[in-house]
Formats: sequence, structure tokens, C-alpha cells
Amino acid sequence: MLSYQQPTVFNLYQRGYDSGMNQARVEAMKLRLKGYSYNEINKKLGIPKSTLANRLRNVVLSVSARQRLAKRLKIGSLVLIKRNKMQTHLAWKRARNVQVIAKKAIKILNARDILLIGTALYWAEGYKRLRRLNGKERPGHAISFVNSDSQMIRLFLRFIREILDVPTEKIKVNMRLYGHMNEMATRDYWQKITGLPIHRFGKTTWLISISSQRKKPFNVLPRGTLQVEVSNTEKFHRILGYIEGMKSKI
Repeated sequence: MLSYQQPTVFNLYQRGYDSGMNQARVEAMKLRLKGYSYNEINKKLGIPKSTLANRLRNVVLSVSARQRLAKRLKIGSLVLIKRNKMQTHLAWKRARNVQVIAKKAIKILNARDILLIGTALYWAEGYKRLRRLNGKERPGHAISFVNSDSQMIRLFLRFIREILDVPTEKIKVNMRLYGHMNEMATRDYWQKITGLPIHRFGKTTWLISISSQRKKPFNVLPRGTLQVEVSNTEKFHRILGYIEGMKSKI
């Protein structure tokens, strides 16, 4: 039975694998047989990795050479993980710095700011379609704004109080919750956000959780959504007028 013998540079020459191999390629063969990676050989000798892969792909490595390669691979992976973590850390640091600088650019919101922001909010999230009765549009309509973002709710309340001059006793809110939510705790949360007395909260609407259809996690809206409603046709049409005015200036 013939015993296997680890190939060497000399016997590779003898077998005629590449009798014209120059010195650099001989050195590349030596390094590969010692378990050096194509990347290491490339850095030492400058031979392209594609060339090394083509010429050395059939070289059978010893156990010790394979172990060295495996160790290098593990070290390289750890270095890459550490570098990625550092890059992520630096990216977050840069992002936070950008946010801090941008935050300072926003000064105290004046009446015009609130007017424009409130108008844009209602344009994006408010109910604008006119009621229809017997196929005809009717002018009477209530202001209705729904959102899950507490700060957006606060800002919209500033808009209807400061710009539309709506008193607290004319503002009504309704919670839209999912079955897993605690109604009392959630109402306490929205009461602190809005500053409205408990009697301004209407009946809670219970929704079917989209999570039951496995479309998204049930806690995407941990506080549900809040509807802000004002039954005032004149002020509803003022908002529509503000929106049209904003459109005309774009």
C-alpha cells in the first residue's frame, strides 16, 4: 500500500506542476504549505489572490497548516466583529451629535409655528372627507385627529387651543385600544399627556389586534391610539382653509 506524502516545493517541481514557476511563486507555495492564507501571501509577496487561488487550489495541507488557517480565520472573525461593533458605536455617536445640533436649531415655537405645524399635522393625519347624505356632500363636520404619538397629540392640542381658540370643555378624546391593554392604566397615561379631565374621555373603542393575523407584534402601539375630536363645523372648515392656503404656497 502506498503511503501519502505531504507535497513539498521540490516534489511539486518533480511532478511537473509548474516547471517555470518563478521565485515569488515558489515562496507562495512555501507559505501556503505552512498554512498561510491567500490574503497573508498577497500582503507578503504582492501576488493577486485570484492568481494564488488558481495555482494553489489543489495543494493538500497538513493538519498543522489547516489548524493555522482555522486559527487565523477565528482571529479574523473576532477582529471583524470588534471592528463592526466599534463602527456601530461611532455611527451612533455621530448620529447623536447630529441630533443634538439639529435640536438646538429649533427655538421656542411661536403662534405662526403652531399654526403651520398644526395645519400640516391635520393635513397628514386628520379626517378631512366631508360627510355625505343621500349621495350629497354636507358641510357639517367635526374635527377629528387620531394618532399614537403622545407628543404629536400634545402639539395638536396646542393648535386647537391656541390657534382655533377651542376651550377644554369642548375637546373630547376617545381611546382606541387592543384586547391585551389595561384600560384604566392607559387612560391615566393619556390623561397626563392631554391634561384633560376624566369626563372629557369618551367610550373606549376596542380593536382587533393585527398581531392575531401575525402581521406585526402586538406591542407596536403600546398605548393604542387617541382620537381628538371637536364638534365645530366652522373650525373644521378653518383647518381645511389653512390646508388650502399651505398648498397654494408650496
